Amino acid sequence: MAASLWKSYEFNEDRPVKPRRFGVTEIPIPSFTPFSHDLLQDIFESRGDYVDGLKFSGGSYSLMPKATIKQVIDLAHQHGVYVSTGDWAEHMIPKTPSGFKEYVEECKHLGFDTIELNAGSLGIPEETFLIFVRLVKSSGLKARPHFQVKFNESDIPKGGDRAFGAYIPPEPRSSEFVEDVDLLIRRAERCLKEDADMIMIDADGVSKHAHNMRGDIVAKIIGRLGLEKTMFEASNQRISEWFIKQYSPKVNLFIDHSHVLDVECIRGRNSGSNHAFVFGPSSFSVLK
Repeated sequence: MAASLWKSYEFNEDRPVKPRRFGVTEIPIPSFTPFSHDLLQDIFESRGDYVDGLKFSGGSYSLMPKATIKQVIDLAHQHGVYVSTGDWAEHMIPKTPSGFKEYVEECKHLGFDTIELNAGSLGIPEETFLIFVRLVKSSGLKARPHFQVKFNESDIPKGGDRAFGAYIPPEPRSSEFVEDVDLLIRRAERCLKEDADMIMIDADGVSKHAHNMRGDIVAKIIGRLGLEKTMFEASNQRISEWFIKQYSPKVNLFIDHSHVLDVECIRGRNSGSNHAFVFGPSSFSVLK
C-alpha cells in the first residue's frame, strides 16, 4: 500500500512524523518465520513510515554471524528505523560493570542504537543495574530498562455466563500487585533519573485481553512515569485500540509487524474517519 494514500487523510495533529519522541511503534524481527533479508526489506518498504524501531526479539539471534546482524541493522537505518538489542545475546551479558562495558562496546560496533536491560532476567542488584544504565548512556547509546508487572490471577475480574441481574459478590483483591507495581515504578523512576530514555513494560498478564484490562495498573504506571517515557507490549489490535483510546495516539507500543498498518489506522481514527476500506472489511473485523 503506497504511503501517499495515507497522507490524504486527516491524522491527529499531534501525530508527528519520524523521528518521533512519542506515538512510537516498535516491532520485533519476525521470529516465527524463516528469517530472510527480503522479508525485512518488504516490511520496511510497505510500512516503514509507520515503524520507528526494530527489536531483536529472541536469544537465537545471538547465533547469527555478526556480518548478518550488521546487515539487518544497516537495512533498518536506511529506512529511518532505530534498532534495539531486545534480548539479543542477553544470556551472554556479563554481570560485572567491567564485563558489561565490553558488551556495550560490541553493541555499539555492530550499530545498535538502544540497549534493552531486562531487570528480571539479568538478576543483578538494583545498584548494579543503575550502573549498567549509566554505562550505556556514557557510550552514546540509548538505555531502555525492561520491567515486568506481576500480580495474582485472582486480581482479574471474573467473567463467564451468569443470569441477567444476578448478584456477583465482589472478591477482595490482594495488595500484592500494588506492592509490586509500586516497586516497579520506584525502580523505573531511578532509571529515568540516570537518564534512561524509555521504560519498556512487559504487562502481558495485565493487558492480554481487552475485556479484563487492569486499567488501574496501567494508569498508575503512566501517571508516575509519563506517557512519553513508557512503552507497552500489545499482543493484538484490541489491546492496541484500548491503549490508544485511553491515552491517545501518543502512546508508545511494541507490536507484531503484521499489526503495523491496522494500528496506524487506529492511531488516526480519532478524527472520525473510517479507514477500514483501505484494507477491506476483514482488516478491522477483530475490532468489531
